[in-house]
Parts: sequence; structure tokens; C-alpha cells
Amino acid sequence: MPVAAALQATPRIGLVGATGPVGASIATALANAGAPFASIGRSATGLARAFAARPEAELRTWNPDDPASIRGAFRGLETLVYMVGVPYDAFHLHPQLMARTIEAAAAEGVSRLLLIGTAYPFGRPQAALVDENHPRAPHTFKGQMRKAQEDLLMEADAAGTIRATILRLPDFYGPGVERSFLSDIFAAAAEGRRAKVIGPIDRPHQFVFVPDVGPVVRDLIAREEAFGRTFNLGGAGTISVREVAERAFRLVSAKPDAKPRLMVANKTMLRLAGLFDPVMRELVEMNYLMTTPVIMDDSALEGLIGPLAKTSYADGIAQTMAAATAALLARTRQAA
Repeated sequence: MPVAAALQATPRIGLVGATGPVGASIATALANAGAPFASIGRSATGLARAFAARPEAELRTWNPDDPASIRGAFRGLETLVYMVGVPYDAFHLHPQLMARTIEAAAAEGVSRLLLIGTAYPFGRPQAALVDENHPRAPHTFKGQMRKAQEDLLMEADAAGTIRATILRLPDFYGPGVERSFLSDIFAAAAEGRRAKVIGPIDRPHQFVFVPDVGPVVRDLIAREEAFGRTFNLGGAGTISVREVAERAFRLVSAKPDAKPRLMVANKTMLRLAGLFDPVMRELVEMNYLMTTPVIMDDSALEGLIGPLAKTSYADGIAQTMAAATAALLARTRQAA
């Protein structure tokens, strides 16, 4: 069945934790395919702001601590795309929220769930390219909690409770993305200040351009054979944090050979900062992602849905830099 026809045949799709940049990307892809969807989030105000220009979105609030509220948000839906975030120092909530979600979804007759996952469950990479068969051996608490979340979902699939799939992403970037290892580079370049980054900054990394995620999710949920499996989505090749900064700063400089102004925090500095800042403290255990980055192999995904459209780093950095510059200009005008 063609992708568009399959999507239009789906009664309802729910985007859970929809107000972030990944949710916006998926919403755009679904809207472009003519597929109605429900946007589910904690805040009615946040939902209204995020989806003001999306008449095809039905806005639903939920309280993830209240099973009745979860069931009400899922009522009448067939497919869920789960993107729920938690504070960086509260990863113990991930398996708890997934367990409540599965229970409520099953009670409401929801048949399928796609989880937007991360590289955390793999732990330190044991291969140059990490595919879906790579051992999941997380050595960090956050990785263990993300693995527990995945296990709950795939065990529910094996038990026939709900059909499930996972799409794992590396770190991502893009216009308006604030929670990324790269985000301060674009803000600093626009503001003409030093960028705060976490080192080492010369290792090759993968970064997914957020607008590329939506079409992949749209195509996955349109295929029954995607469920019962897990998939990786990598970036458009590899690039170092330093290279990203060089490209971003050059875009706003009159000098083509301008060097970025960087303040690089190593693991020791993160530990010291963590004495006063709980979020910085939580970054210490994840520093291995900077020293031994996980480079994902997404050939299985491509084998299922066909060639993956990936924005080049040159184009993605240019678009993200333009958005950061526009956002600064808007703030300046507002303050004037």
C-alpha cells in the first residue's frame, strides 16, 4: 500500500510529548501527507503555542501521573509516537512513564507505539558502526533507565499487548533546538560571544538534523513490518564539534577564515561545575559520548523505507544559524 494511502487509512495518530522540535518535525510530515493527528502534552498553553498554525492537530492535555488522564488522552487513537522527556536528573521516570503509557494504551485499544529513542542503551560503542544488533550494555544510570524503557515496550510487543518499534537517534540539532551539545554554538555565534561546548571537540560525531526526522517517522508508522523491530537513524555522515563551530561562526563573520570563540569544558570541569549545578553534574557520566561517540549504522532503516533524505551539515548549519540570528533579532526588537 502506498505510504500516503496507509497514513490516510490510519484512524488517529497521537504525538505524545509533542511540543518539542522532534514533535514539530513529525507534525509537519503528517500534515504534508494529509494525516490527522492528536498532539498530547502537559500544558494546554504550550500545545496552543506550538500548534497554533496546525488546524489538523487536535490538542489534548494529559497528566502522566494520573492513569485516568493518560487513558483520556489516548482515547480513540490507533498509533502513538512517544517523545516524552524528563529532567536530566530524573531519568528514573522513563521506565515508570512507559509502563503507565503501555497500560493506558492497551486499555484504550491503541494498537501501535513508536518510541523515539537514543543511543544511551548501547553504552560505549564496541564497533566503529553501531547497528541494531550491537549489544545494549549501558554503563551509565541514564543508559540503564533508557534500556529499561525499551525493554518494557518490546516485552509488551512480544506479549501481544501492543505492537511496538523504536527509532533511535544520536544527538540532534536544527532551527529552534535548545537541548543539544551544539545549541550554544549557534546562539553564541549570533550574539557575538564565546560558545560553551563540552569536549573533546575534535572527535567525529553524528548529528541528526531535526526536520529530517519527521518524514522517517511518517514512513515507519505506515508500515506494519516496521513493528516488532528497532531501528537506528544516523546523521549525514560525521562532523566534529569544532567543525560545526567553525562553519557557524564563519556564516556571521565578515572574515571567511574567522575562528570560533569557544569555552571548552572537559570532564574535570564538568565535575567542578556539578558541585553547584545538578544538570552539569548529570553530564559527567555521559561524557563518554564525546570521547567515544556512537556512530549509528542505519542501513536496516534504509532497507525498509528506501533512501533516507538527509540534510547536509553545510545546509543544516546554515539553516540553524539563520534561525538563531532571526531569533536574536526578534528578541532585540521586542526589548526595544
